[in-house]
Order: sequence, then C-alpha cells, then structure tokens
Amino acid sequence: MKKLLLSAAFVMVASISFGQDLPENPEPGKCYVRCKTPEVWKNEDVTIEVAPAYKKIVTYPAQYKTVTEEVLVKEAGKRLVIVPGVWENREISYIAKEDANKLSVVNATFMSDTQVIETKAASAKWEMSEKAPDCESSDPNDCRYWCYKPIPAQFVTVPLTKLDKDASTVSNEVPGYKKTYTKRVMVTPPTTKEVEIPAVYGTIKKTVLVKDAWKEEVTVAAKYKTVTKEVLVNKGGLTTWKEVECELVNNTPLPINWNLGSATLTSGAKRIIDARLLPILKDGVAVAIESHTDSRGTKASNQDLSERRAQAVTNYLISKGVNPSQLTGNGYGETKLTNRCADGVSCTEAEHRANRRTTFRVINQK
Repeated sequence: MKKLLLSAAFVMVASISFGQDLPENPEPGKCYVRCKTPEVWKNEDVTIEVAPAYKKIVTYPAQYKTVTEEVLVKEAGKRLVIVPGVWENREISYIAKEDANKLSVVNATFMSDTQVIETKAASAKWEMSEKAPDCESSDPNDCRYWCYKPIPAQFVTVPLTKLDKDASTVSNEVPGYKKTYTKRVMVTPPTTKEVEIPAVYGTIKKTVLVKDAWKEEVTVAAKYKTVTKEVLVNKGGLTTWKEVECELVNNTPLPINWNLGSATLTSGAKRIIDARLLPILKDGVAVAIESHTDSRGTKASNQDLSERRAQAVTNYLISKGVNPSQLTGNGYGETKLTNRCADGVSCTEAEHRANRRTTFRVINQK
C-alpha cells in the first residue's frame, strides 16, 4: 500500500513538473525517473618534446711528464804536457717543452618556444529558455524553446625549449719552449805530449708531452611531457524515462564505515559502492549523494568533512567510468541529525553513529 501511494505521489509530482512529457504506458506501482543520455568522453595522452637532446663537451688538458736525460757537457780530450789544448764554451739549444693544444668549450645555446594543445574538443548542449512573459498557459513547459548552444574547445599552451646552436670546441695552440746548456769544446789540441782527459757528463730535466688535450662528449637526453586531452566519443543530451525501484527515489543508506576524521575510501567502502551504487548508475540515471556527521567537533569542520566524504564517493564513481553529469554530491555536516544528539547533549556511541551516514537517491535530470 505504501509503495502504491509513493508511486501515485511521484506520478502526481511528475505531472505537475513535466506536463504531458511523461513515460508512455506506465505501470501502476512503478516509479520512473527522467534521464538524459550523457556525453561519452575518453582521455588521450599526447606526448611532446619540451626540451631537445643535446651534447655536453668536457675537455681535459694535455698531460706532461718530466724526464731526466744525461748529456755530454765536456767531450773527452787530451792534455799536452808542454802545450796545453785550447777550449771554449758553446751554448747548445734543446726543446725543453714541446708544443701542444688547449681546447675551449663553446656551450650549447637554446631558444624558447610554445606549442598549443587542444585539451577538450568543441561540443554543444541543450538549454531551455525562460517562459515568455506573455504566455497564457499555466503549464510551465509551454512558451519555451530549446537552444543547442555550442561549447568552445579548450586549449593549453605548453612552453618549449629548442636547441639553437649545439656545443662545440675551439682549439688554441700552447707553444713549447727551448732551453740551452753549455758545452765546452776543444779548439786547439795540444802539440806536445798528450794526456787523456775523460769526457764530462751532466743531467738535464725536460718536460715531454704524454697525452695531448682531448675532449669527451656526453649526450643529454631530450625531455618529454605528456598532456591529457578529452575527446568526445558519443554525444549526449537525449531525454528518456527509466523505471527505478520506488525506494531509490528516497535517501537510501550507503553503509560506509568512515575512519574517524577521514574522507578516504577504504577497500571495504569501495566494495559497497561497487555492489550497491554502480549497478544503478550503469542504467544511466542520475544520483544525489549526501554525507552527514554527528555533532561532535565544530560545525565548520563537520561541514568540511561531510563535503569531502561526498566528493570522495563522487570521484571514485567517476574513476569507475560514471559520467560526471549523473552525479551530485553534497555535505550537510551536523545540520540534519536523525536524533536528539545535538551539541551539549550526552549520547551513546550508537546514537552518534546513527548521525554519521552517507546516503544516495535517484533524481530527475533536467
């Protein structure tokens, strides 16, 4: 009997709201909801290069080593007993440091650029005008017209860095230098009895090139960024009637056990939503989600907590493929208590738990 009365009341309200735009061949005791086929979108990822690959050059200086070399500083000779030989000093030149090269790096240069990405394609939606002021009909749906208004596409500009001139090197000569040592040579040999004079040797130090300057090239990889854009798969906007259980037009409990002060869905809460709410939404109906708290805590914190919990349920349903146009989420904090447990009233934990609730109900789509 109660179900029949509810159905009759729902049909009466529908008659007032929608006039002659009602389901065809309705069955007594059944409830119907007005649904609008949603637009179906899909996300596509576009990967763009925001910074090019380039090379860095590291240079290393030439390497030297110092060597010690034995040199003849005085040749062997002979000494005459009567007439000694005549000697003189001569400067002998040698390369003390060999020529080499030094490399200098000219760094890579870059320039800024941008790229425009379409993140949402252009679409359109139906909108109904206000009732004409000179309309004589009592039906609120008369004297109105529908307009299919376009929704412009959305774009995002992504900054880019492009390679202007890559890194290179410039070679500069590093000259070596020479040194001299003194060599004593005999100019006039003795003319009488000869006495052997042994040669005299000394040591010199010289810097020789072990390895010339060299470079090492390191490739720096390009950088990429992925931008997600929405692409319209199927247009929506058609209005249909769907049969629903009459109980669903009233607030139906969604028995989620929220952790204290938390708006995060547990795995158990997600299973409840999957089992009780997803099958209803798969039929294309619209649902209003409401979340409430008990009176403990401040009104502001309770309001915020209830809104975040309602939003958490809404976001989870969207992640499961439900169109956002089918969902309405609201938080009411402690404004709609189901019992006497207001601020300052001593209540049991069970009484407070009755006020901490999340519900849903099927609603008409305008």
